[in-house]
Amino acid sequence: MNNTIELSQHYKLIEQAIQYIEANVQSQPELKDVSSAVGLSEYHFQRLFTDWTGISPKRFMQFLTKENAKKLLSQSENLLETTHQVGLSSLGRLHDLFVNTEAVTPGEYKSGGAGLAIRYGIHPSSFGKCLIATTERGICNLSFVDASEGKAIDNLVAGWPRAEMIEDYKTTAPLVTRIFTRLNPGLGTGTPLKLHLRGTNFQIKVWEALLSIPTGAVTTYEHLAQQIGNPKAVRAVGSAVGHNPIAYLIPCHRVIRKSGDFGNYLYGSARKKVILAREIGANA
Repeated sequence: MNNTIELSQHYKLIEQAIQYIEANVQSQPELKDVSSAVGLSEYHFQRLFTDWTGISPKRFMQFLTKENAKKLLSQSENLLETTHQVGLSSLGRLHDLFVNTEAVTPGEYKSGGAGLAIRYGIHPSSFGKCLIATTERGICNLSFVDASEGKAIDNLVAGWPRAEMIEDYKTTAPLVTRIFTRLNPGLGTGTPLKLHLRGTNFQIKVWEALLSIPTGAVTTYEHLAQQIGNPKAVRAVGSAVGHNPIAYLIPCHRVIRKSGDFGNYLYGSARKKVILAREIGANA
């Protein structure tokens, strides 16, 4: 009972802190301001907030600032004006915020892929029909298509709304052949396949960790969180795994639950089991 009461009290404090940060995010409050607002010392507030949410108060405020900036950038051409509206002191700080949390500059985010040519195609593969897309920098999307091909293409366009989309089977077919005719596509051997990744700094850390899982092996969300140096961020790791834009090559199918259950997979649990079975069998 006491534990339940304590958890309820902690929840109220976290709720108050989040409301305070949201209401004052334009003034970029410091840790001492937020902790004072909820009646805790800086040390105890930092620890409680991080334990409860999995991220620090500073990271949470960065997230709110970035989301606010994204809305403003969709309405304004002026990056400096946006910088001041979100409470940052310089354009350099806005630049650093986007690079660290979105892995793109503010200008690149605003462009939505403008000036970028994406060549795509839908092909059969060892594990069903797939859509693959590539830029001059590398593969930017690989997804399995179970129902509507049009919906799969719409999802690709949504991620790159201002890019030029070019249906180009001549370019994409050799990539699909290379990926699926070899069990291990060899990202680190021979001539590596290049990837054009775009995501938050946290997501990219998780995707890089996924690339280190050997063929035929599996890991857990908890182990991935430890691997990236953030053992409490298990839920955030799960979310990043679920948002992997390049299926199979970035092997999110190799992540299972701590209980040993296969867990969820964006393209269906049956496909996940088939891919793992093939990989484990080939390694046996």
